[in-house]
Amino acid sequence: MIALTNGKLMTITQGIIERGTVLIENGRIAGLGSEVAIPAEAEVYDVNGKVVMPGLVDAHCHAGIHADGVGGNHSDANDLTDPVTPHLRAMDAIHPEDLAFKDLREAGVTTISTGPGSGNLIGGQFACLKTKPAVTIEEMLLMAPSGMKMALGENPKRVYGGQNKLPSTRMGNAARLRAALIEAQNYRDKLFRFQDKQLHYEERLREWKATPEKERRDRPEPPDPPERDIRLESLIPVLEGKLRAMIHCHRADDIMTAIRIAEEFGLRCSIEHATEGYKIAGILAEKNIPCVVGPILFSREKYELREMTPRNPGILSRAGVKVAIQTDETSAGKYLLINAALAVQQGMDQEQAIRAITIHPAEIIGVSDRIGSLETGKDADMAVFSGDPLDYRSVPEKVLIDGEIVYSKKPGF
Repeated sequence: MIALTNGKLMTITQGIIERGTVLIENGRIAGLGSEVAIPAEAEVYDVNGKVVMPGLVDAHCHAGIHADGVGGNHSDANDLTDPVTPHLRAMDAIHPEDLAFKDLREAGVTTISTGPGSGNLIGGQFACLKTKPAVTIEEMLLMAPSGMKMALGENPKRVYGGQNKLPSTRMGNAARLRAALIEAQNYRDKLFRFQDKQLHYEERLREWKATPEKERRDRPEPPDPPERDIRLESLIPVLEGKLRAMIHCHRADDIMTAIRIAEEFGLRCSIEHATEGYKIAGILAEKNIPCVVGPILFSREKYELREMTPRNPGILSRAGVKVAIQTDETSAGKYLLINAALAVQQGMDQEQAIRAITIHPAEIIGVSDRIGSLETGKDADMAVFSGDPLDYRSVPEKVLIDGEIVYSKKPGF
């Protein structure tokens, strides 16, 4: 049992407790508030003058799958052999010993959603995991899949246009994506029809075989089940709204294409990057589409980024869009707070910026019952900062994941 006491508790969902205690037991928050009784057996840390907040959450990065410090030749982020690869799973490629995880937890980032890049129209399945030290991905895993990565804009058309394949234009992007979703719909309908009509297929087959041969003419043999297709099968949860479509878009026109396709197929989606989201903030708010914005610390390295602005997350947030701030990076995810601070400098409300790296990404991913705020019963993932977390001079002095101290700047405080 651990008690962090006398600290300023930034709970996110229940306001700020100026001088409070967080009690941690069995990896969960057992209690918090200004009048929490500390059991005699608890290991007590006096965090007077410090800020205690939930661990930071990066809703879109490539840590573990695009390993840090080894170069692009060792990256597993993009399988550029087919524009439609929904059956690829990030958890089959994430390296738990990637150097990035150490950097992330030492920066207070305790949860990430990581996965394929944007070279394919449908890149595959993201995974949400803790950044704690581990040998296997299973030890880190919080949710898998945590989203289906899709992409519009320059990347897919550049990759496959260079191979003289569809897509090579924005029209090709949209057409090929629609075709893949229709193909998955047809597969799903065929599969469901079989399941509905042949609910007890094996029983019926046994009955048919037991029927005298002369009577079989009036009782046709039950049809074979459809052959499994792992590509199309992976898209069924997306079509059913059970798995979020993470649609990479920069330009406003690409975002509108993503919205059209999502509405045509009834997809539950988020817009990833949303670089020109500020141009259509009202539409995104009206349609209740969350945006995973960023990276904010970035250059205009592509034509479609020419109108990027650090004011974007603030404009979206003020319009009523649920905003998460992402880094889209490997170990540079350690600058997640700097991205949020820059958004505040450029007009984003400070409380909304903090929510954009804690509870909002947790809600968008679908893990807010476990992480994203300091609440009794949630996972004890938290960071103790030396001061205001949005002040660039503040540093994490202790980081806990599942109630275990995974980083300590120095012994004690």
